[in-house]
Amino acid sequence: MKDSFKLNRRTFLQGAGAVGAAALMGAPTILRAAPMKITFGHGAAPGNPRTIAADKFAELVKAKSGGALEVTVAGAAMLGDDAAMLTSLRTGTLAISANSQGATSAIVPELAALGLPFLFTKSDDGVKVLNGKIGDLLKPKFDAVGLVPIGWWDNGIRHITNSKRAIKTPDDLKGLKFRTPPDPATIDIFQALGAATAQIAFSELYVALQQKVVDGQENPLTNIASAKIFEVNPFISLSAHKWECTPVLMSKMAWNRLDAKSKEIIMEAMAEATTLQINASNQDNIKLEKEFRANSALTVSDVDLDAFRKQTAPVFDKWEQKPFGAFVKDLRKTVLG
Repeated sequence: MKDSFKLNRRTFLQGAGAVGAAALMGAPTILRAAPMKITFGHGAAPGNPRTIAADKFAELVKAKSGGALEVTVAGAAMLGDDAAMLTSLRTGTLAISANSQGATSAIVPELAALGLPFLFTKSDDGVKVLNGKIGDLLKPKFDAVGLVPIGWWDNGIRHITNSKRAIKTPDDLKGLKFRTPPDPATIDIFQALGAATAQIAFSELYVALQQKVVDGQENPLTNIASAKIFEVNPFISLSAHKWECTPVLMSKMAWNRLDAKSKEIIMEAMAEATTLQINASNQDNIKLEKEFRANSALTVSDVDLDAFRKQTAPVFDKWEQKPFGAFVKDLRKTVLG
């Protein structure tokens, strides 16, 4: 009789710890007899573009290395929430994570500036900026906290949902409480709009909405769909109030112990997976908007974008006064001219 084997957080972290203590610590080569195992954690649900791309990345790494590198993907917050995975990356017990902009900004504050209100109207524009000067400015910030950005994925243009009413103007948010990620830009946006905020882990969001701990939340349509948030938040307002990236990060300890050929394989596979993730995200958002509008159980509203922009404009000035205000000014000039 075969023994059953259930994957869980402890199992993955123990395995990842072994990688950190042995395989990743021992100057691996692409010609090693036994495959070098790498764990890739993320918090997205099955079917999410992040999940699809992570699985593709694992497939590509194995193929390109001839089986010498083997990536095990642990999705759906199996290894804990984004903050926990960041800690695991920094201690070397996790090799790679597709993390959230909000959680990552707790250790690289500049990253949160990418989510300033209405800075990007298209995801492709945000990714393009990160692959240029702005991304170069961020790399030493990540290096200082033991992380290596190996890819910039799309976490989408974000919209508002709630269980109470249609939201079309900023006044409609008053008196409502919204879950936000632990992202200071998002918190400032919602406070500027007159709403109360609470920070709740994404893995706990559905239950929090279901139990009325908060009235609403904000996320890209892909996350609203894959996490089935629309079931408990039938009012969807297409506010497009901000964009967020999904930084794909590798433990610096893991990265530094890869040989040159392994690094090349990782980056080649990540480039292909990134293209897949961004395209899937864009296509899903177009498809999901049509599906949500056609769903009679949901109320999908367009908002007064000019009113939202005007109400949130002071957030930019506030952020330019932060200790990293020079970065905010560079970002604003790069994007808006």
